Amino acid sequence: MKYVILIGDGMADEPLEALGGRTVLEYAETPNMDAVASSGRLGLFRSVPGGFPPGSDVANMSILGYSPARYYTGRAPLEAASIGVRLGPSDTALRCNLVSLGEGPGGTVMKDYSAGHITTDEADSLIKSLDRALGAGAAGPFRFHRGKSYRHLVVWLDGPVDFETTPPHDITGRPVEGHLPGGEGADELRSLMERSREVLRDHPVNRERRARGLATADSIWLWGQGRAPRFPTMKELFGVDGSIISAVDLMNGLGVYAGLEVIDVPGATGYIDTDYSAKARYALESLEERDFVCVHVEAPDEAGHNGSLDDKLRAVEDFDGLVVGAVREGLRRFGAFRLLVITDHPTPVRLRTHTSDPVPFALCGDGSPAGSAARRFCERDAAATGVVETDCEDFARRFFGG
Repeated sequence: MKYVILIGDGMADEPLEALGGRTVLEYAETPNMDAVASSGRLGLFRSVPGGFPPGSDVANMSILGYSPARYYTGRAPLEAASIGVRLGPSDTALRCNLVSLGEGPGGTVMKDYSAGHITTDEADSLIKSLDRALGAGAAGPFRFHRGKSYRHLVVWLDGPVDFETTPPHDITGRPVEGHLPGGEGADELRSLMERSREVLRDHPVNRERRARGLATADSIWLWGQGRAPRFPTMKELFGVDGSIISAVDLMNGLGVYAGLEVIDVPGATGYIDTDYSAKARYALESLEERDFVCVHVEAPDEAGHNGSLDDKLRAVEDFDGLVVGAVREGLRRFGAFRLLVITDHPTPVRLRTHTSDPVPFALCGDGSPAGSAARRFCERDAAATGVVETDCEDFARRFFGG
């Protein structure tokens, strides 16, 4: 038996007047996801338990069968695992965004949580400069580690963890005051963020981007803190050897803790220009040797954060045709299989951030109930089935044949 989970990050949305009262999933042309919904089991999955923030970390842990109540310690420790950073038991990892700030009527404003989706090569130079000036080179408690694009990591050696932070994509276009770190150790974090602006202001990378009319990385933004978690592997939990394919460190770090092989796909960017076809091709190749593969596509979520309806429609349709369609066709050569298509959380283009509403899922393949009616993979049709899965561990056990 082969098991496949295909995750379109942030695909779910809300009804939009621009789409005639339909959601993105209702409006988009998604024949492959609709076929899975019509031939198998369709319903809603509560990926974000009560009391947890609606982040991709919590939601995707739930999809893979890891109860956030048992295993969640924060987002950044997962990203640390992806880039090979080992955390000591008293070290605190923080997600470090390179962001663009500006001035507005209410003071300093979060203009762009991604610094214009700055490239990894450009970010490499910036992060090295920050570490020399404020991290290892300054002999202080902070260490900077490069990730991908705008997503990076700071480790606070023997640092506190009980402080409050805000994801920068939650405050796009809004004043940052009132969303800066608070609580134990907050003064040190605020100081680090402020000092980063001096390091970055006239950096050669920013001078070049400014000359080209591109957004500059004016500051770091720290959030998603936590200490290293302990996970059982998916082999231990469900008896499967598997792989994960994603362009983002969060998912790859989750894969590391879950004991999955992390597959690096050339051309996978985490944005709308990602190589969808390559992801599908590598996923099918991985099934030649393993029982399970999870493919995660970030593009719909990024489009939602950017408030771009056109980009989100394009990302959803590309995911459907180039990933879901290709994998459905390729699975035929393996015989028995189970295929789960799902989104982790809604990222409404109107709100430009995540919500915690239950999300559609569709499950087909051997041992799955056969569908009998034409249905769309969308919020409305999923709700109409009356199926709502709320126990992520039980849902995963049943998916893997338990």
